[in-house]
Amino acid sequence: MDIFAIFSDKIKNTLKEIYGEEILDNELLAKIAVEPPRSLAHGDISTNAAMVLSKNLRQNPREIATKITDYFKNDKNISSIEIVGPGFINFRLKNKIYHSLLSSILSLGENYGKVDMGQGERVNIEYVSTNPTGPIHVGHIRGAVFGDALASLMEFVGYDVVREYYVNDAGGQIDILAKSAFLRYRQALGEKIGEIEKGLYPGKYLVPIGQDLAVKFGDKLLTKPEKESLEIIKPIVLKAMLVLIKQDLAKLNIRHDIFFSEQSLHGKDGEIEKTLSWLREKGLVYQGKLEPPKGKLSDDWEDREQTLFRATKFGDDSDRALVKSDGSYTYFASDIAYHREKYLRGFNKQIVVLGADHSGYVKRLKAAVKAISDGKAELDVKICQLVRLLRDGKQVKMSKRSGELVSLAEIVDEVGPDAVRFIMLFRRNDAPLDFDFNLVKEMSRENPVFYVQYAYARSCSIFRTANRELPDLDLSIDALRRADISLLTIEEEIALIKLLSTWPRVLKAAAKTHEPHRIAFYLHELAAGFHGFWTRGKENPDLRFVNHNSLSVTLARMVLVRSVQQILGTGLRILGVSAPSELS
Repeated sequence: MDIFAIFSDKIKNTLKEIYGEEILDNELLAKIAVEPPRSLAHGDISTNAAMVLSKNLRQNPREIATKITDYFKNDKNISSIEIVGPGFINFRLKNKIYHSLLSSILSLGENYGKVDMGQGERVNIEYVSTNPTGPIHVGHIRGAVFGDALASLMEFVGYDVVREYYVNDAGGQIDILAKSAFLRYRQALGEKIGEIEKGLYPGKYLVPIGQDLAVKFGDKLLTKPEKESLEIIKPIVLKAMLVLIKQDLAKLNIRHDIFFSEQSLHGKDGEIEKTLSWLREKGLVYQGKLEPPKGKLSDDWEDREQTLFRATKFGDDSDRALVKSDGSYTYFASDIAYHREKYLRGFNKQIVVLGADHSGYVKRLKAAVKAISDGKAELDVKICQLVRLLRDGKQVKMSKRSGELVSLAEIVDEVGPDAVRFIMLFRRNDAPLDFDFNLVKEMSRENPVFYVQYAYARSCSIFRTANRELPDLDLSIDALRRADISLLTIEEEIALIKLLSTWPRVLKAAAKTHEPHRIAFYLHELAAGFHGFWTRGKENPDLRFVNHNSLSVTLARMVLVRSVQQILGTGLRILGVSAPSELS
């Protein structure tokens, strides 16, 4: 039961009755918002319908609003209607509609608010996709958590989701990785390697790989030409790095269905060749020169005749190079082929999660997907901004050059996966985020993950208290369904039910915009409302959930507690955060 969806349909049907369906097209009706007003003092539901229709109907918005309100005056679920400002309409609903909603939440369980938005449509969500040259560090965690939570959200609302990791196993960084592993191999054989050569990966995570190579090959690799040895080492170290990455991701309960190899796109008959050939047939590849970028010259600009993709035809700021001066393909050529390969696998809906340093790629990736799908595929690129680690009020310094990066494993081992996941989602993905080690270990309301989990644990505790203090009171689901919910009439009770009523709307908005942070925000707001009601009960015994003076009121309030518990549990599961029944 979605109150806002119900009233949206009512308002739109009313408009069709007043003005006729031929005047109101679906595109116009889609602009009508039916939502909670900014202030609860203004009512329960607000709509901008009159202002949306004013221009098309050539009528004053308040005149349209008056006609709408006249239609609703006899609605038995509405206690009052008010026209405010230029033509907003505010509705106040009678308590009985919220009582009905609460019964519905209890009956539907986890399915309350669940809508089949996706209708089984396939969607590919690519996330993490860090270079397989070392363990996952803090710079990758946010995108990993974001992508995983988004995938769960999209699954919850009916999409057929494939979670994909693009393994960047082609290019110069893999050659450097093999050289770095070869150095550790020599070290394992007893050679004094001294200071790690600049340009190689200095991380100690390669030490055990070097030791494994020494056990496997002895000193045989030293007797071969280095180039030959590196070709032997390369697949071994890549496999080891992927194992390490998967182990790191498992610490955050992050999984992928597919690990797609960039190498598979290369080769004489590979997807890059096929894609460029296809683009040439379409007239989308040509030989030409790129104008120098305005301001400081970028590293990838070259003053020469080269193979270019007509990206500007599809909304990009510049055409893009496909072949480097040494004859190898650019990263963008691989990107085009990869997204075409996704499209050919049947993914008309694609989502890519990238780090802050890739914000300049958005337009070119969207242009590529438009081109390779003839405009049939849809791509949404979500950029996750930087995370700043804080400890004791000071920023934790990281150094790529020294190899002393703060790893995912270190962070999870210190604060646990729940804290990492929730905090990474408790801010918009496109806004910078501070991760305060001290804060996330606090057991206080200032720590958002604790605050929400404590609300869930408190709901469980209330049931334990009721069972202990009122052992003869039946608190089974069947008994709760028979409870007289009409007894819930005080302001705090209705306010909490009103908050529950917005859950379906939050779910739909989060899924539509691909913004799982909306779920985290809502859970925190619901937790605040629940904790606030509980605190009022400490001050006033009549407001306690377990009311010894009235078993009927207690039973009705337990329906409210169960509903809060249910939604908190569902939301936390979507975010991949546990819902503990007790907190130590």
